[in-house]
Amino acid sequence: MTVTTTPAPRAGRREWIGFTVLMLPLLLVSMDVSVLYFAVPFISEELRPTATQQLWIFDIYGFVLAGLLITMGALGDRIGRRRLLLFGAAAFGAASLLAAYADSAGTLIAARAVLGVGGATLMPSTLALIRNMFHDAKQRGTAIGIWTATLTGGIAIGPVLSGVLLEHFWWGSIFLINIPAMVLLLLLAPILVPEFRNPGAGRFDLVSALLSLGALLPVIYGIKEMARDGVTPARVLAIVAGLLVGALFLHRQRTRAYPMIDLALFRRRGFAGSLAVNLLAMFALVGFAIFTTQYLQLVLGLSPLRAALWSLVPSLAVGGIAPAAAALAQRIDRAYLIGTGFGIAVLGFLVLTRVTPESPLWLLLLGASVYAAGLVMVMSLVTELVLGAAPPEQAGVASALTESSSELGGALGMAILGSVGAAVYRREVLDGLPAGLPTDARDAARETLGGALAVAEGLPADLGDAVLHAARIAFADGLHLAAVAATVAMLLGAVAALATLRGVRPADPAALPAEPTGSAGTPMSSVSR
Repeated sequence: MTVTTTPAPRAGRREWIGFTVLMLPLLLVSMDVSVLYFAVPFISEELRPTATQQLWIFDIYGFVLAGLLITMGALGDRIGRRRLLLFGAAAFGAASLLAAYADSAGTLIAARAVLGVGGATLMPSTLALIRNMFHDAKQRGTAIGIWTATLTGGIAIGPVLSGVLLEHFWWGSIFLINIPAMVLLLLLAPILVPEFRNPGAGRFDLVSALLSLGALLPVIYGIKEMARDGVTPARVLAIVAGLLVGALFLHRQRTRAYPMIDLALFRRRGFAGSLAVNLLAMFALVGFAIFTTQYLQLVLGLSPLRAALWSLVPSLAVGGIAPAAAALAQRIDRAYLIGTGFGIAVLGFLVLTRVTPESPLWLLLLGASVYAAGLVMVMSLVTELVLGAAPPEQAGVASALTESSSELGGALGMAILGSVGAAVYRREVLDGLPAGLPTDARDAARETLGGALAVAEGLPADLGDAVLHAARIAFADGLHLAAVAATVAMLLGAVAALATLRGVRPADPAALPAEPTGSAGTPMSSVSR
């Protein structure tokens, strides 16, 4: 019997233009993780959020996004990925408009939650549609590489774009920039992007979707509140309740014919360990970024644009780390390289424990560049291991789990490290505030560094300078303890990598099939215009 192989069709101009359209929402979704960094002082001045509300303004987007990624991926398989993409674009645009004109902290938190829902539909949909638009393995690899670069680049560009806009417009403009791109997506995607749905995926399991959210949010809430104000029975109960719901979710995945997550993946060597390592890396990378950006703007007094531009230095400094790590991985066990990356990150965080309000700018940038170099090294190796540990037919699920662990790690980092820093600030600033300060001014200065700056502007020069000095010293103390907490997380990551990933190697991408097929050789998916 002679077996012939038909080359996979190559994508043409239409597919590449459609791919470019898909990159617009992905860029904006990733930017929304970091675009608020330099808007904090403006939001604090106008909306006057409490410390808890300020944390939720940051956290809720990442929490909702991480909690819904797998759910939305499963929903897209059933109703159509392009259809879900368009729904997400409409929701993201509407929520951006609401956020831009929010008149209270509560409204902004609600808008950020809806942005998270929209983002959760956009991220898995774009990657899944790329998988169906590019059947040639080389072209698909190029497209996924651009997809990854767009995702990570958006996080770095977010603060810069935010700084440029805040230099000339009000803080709501950082959300309005989303709307033209979403309108363009709604107009062009039906023309340029093919629809895809899997008729054999089974019914969508709404109960599992609710259970996944019911497991995630109470645990995160309890951890955040405990880090902020200590242990109370209500917070412990929230964590326990979330864990119990999580156990129900796992039981349902084991017993369903069409689960959202095939738990057999976690029994594959290196899979669970890689996800855990990825989560810890993102915990530190995203969680500590808010301290760096606020230090530049609120402690050093740089304008939003100058602060945004200086914040690019660590990204530029580590540009060659990922390819260098990939080259070294050809000769050295990846577990040791990942452990080394965490060790480099530890050195960076130790440098940051020496930063004070009087320190030169280069010391902050040195510490940030060193820890970023170590963590980029970790993440570039871990992503390859996650996909290699999963069987080819479950590569999409493995990708969604990687995205979920990244989003969850970043959200946890902002919640826990942010809460640690806020708790130290509130405790330390009271000892340094000048006597005779009115009670309302003292309370406002105690909430956040942005609040202290606003108070100082309305006081006589000598009294205002004393408030600023006390607030900046307290913020630096909070930064130091957050750096120590990040160091502990890095050491745990190194131990986890050495314990679970030694000898694990990714599969050869060239050996993976381009499209899962049934017994008759027909694709297990349906594609239509």
